[in-house]
Amino acid sequence: MGLDQAGAQWRKSSRSGNGNNCVEVATNLLTPTGRVLVRDSKNPTTAVLSISPNDWQAFVRGASRGRFTA
Repeated sequence: MGLDQAGAQWRKSSRSGNGNNCVEVATNLLTPTGRVLVRDSKNPTTAVLSISPNDWQAFVRGASRGRFTA
């Protein structure tokens, strides 16, 4: 059973520029679903990840500290 994405407002980082190597996030559905939705900006019709708010915050903290850079 899929998560209802109706009304999702997708956004990507302002740092992504014109590139398509980004993820998009929808946090506006957090209250009704309790989840943060994440998808690939290159393929927005493919699978959507559903992440807990705590896990999303941990990811954002790690990314801002450069934890995931090559």
